[in-house]
Amino acid sequence: MTGEERTGLAYAVAGFATLSVGDAVVKSMAGDWPPYAVAALRFAIGAIALSALLLKNEGVKAFKPTNPWLQVARGFCLAAASTCFFSAIYLMPLAEAMAIGFLAPVLTQLLAGPLLGEKVRPAVWAVSLVALTGVGIILRPNLAELGWAAFLPLISACFFALMMIANRASAGQGSALSMQVFIAAVCAPLLIILCLGIKATGVSELDFGWPSWDVVGRCAIVAFTASTAHWLAYIGTSKAGAAQVAPAIYVQILIAIVLGWWWFGDRPDLLTLGGAGLIIAAGLYLWRDGLKAAAPISSGPKTR
Repeated sequence: MTGEERTGLAYAVAGFATLSVGDAVVKSMAGDWPPYAVAALRFAIGAIALSALLLKNEGVKAFKPTNPWLQVARGFCLAAASTCFFSAIYLMPLAEAMAIGFLAPVLTQLLAGPLLGEKVRPAVWAVSLVALTGVGIILRPNLAELGWAAFLPLISACFFALMMIANRASAGQGSALSMQVFIAAVCAPLLIILCLGIKATGVSELDFGWPSWDVVGRCAIVAFTASTAHWLAYIGTSKAGAAQVAPAIYVQILIAIVLGWWWFGDRPDLLTLGGAGLIIAAGLYLWRDGLKAAAPISSGPKTR
């Protein structure tokens, strides 16, 4: 690995670690404001800030998407994934919810076949069973305690996988910044509508009022850390390449375990760590298998 690639990997690790910090801040708001309202405010802040940045850097023309309905699909998937994930980390230990969320890359490879016409390699099916076994192990105690709510991180992973497929389909339709603006600008209004609809039901358990300044500040921190994390990951990818930095995403689970233990007193047992290990191993295997499948055939040594 060259010095440039090592620098890129360091950027990516910092970015993914920052995402876990933001998730921990979200979990700290459990009991202060409902997760769907937190998600709505977080993405509203992000959409406004990113839109201002896009306007400054690329002008008004950058706000016109090539395929508007595809951007709506991306925003809807993000809204659903975020609401389910925020709800999950309110109810479950941070590391457990995040570990199940790592099923998303496996699901993306499975769904890319029927949705994008890509060939699904035989290894994907076998590895998917391994990953699902890991999910079952992690859900073991939570299913008994929480009931169907324990499936929230799994539902989040499904929507996140659909979002990644939509991201693939929209590749080349704008800059990295405009793609972030499009998805946030759809996601935020959808979440605001969801919040208004929930409040209009009149159900006391779901009702909520205006957030305290403390909650607003923490939502702003989450929006800032998420944007910073995506920027760091983008810089890392540009310096080292997507294939080199892809495994760095799993640093999130390590940071989540540390933060969950230190901040919330959540100590995962050995079976939970084993289940997380199966999911991570499945993702790493698919990454390595994908590199082999994409590697060009050469009859001689490579030169630089």
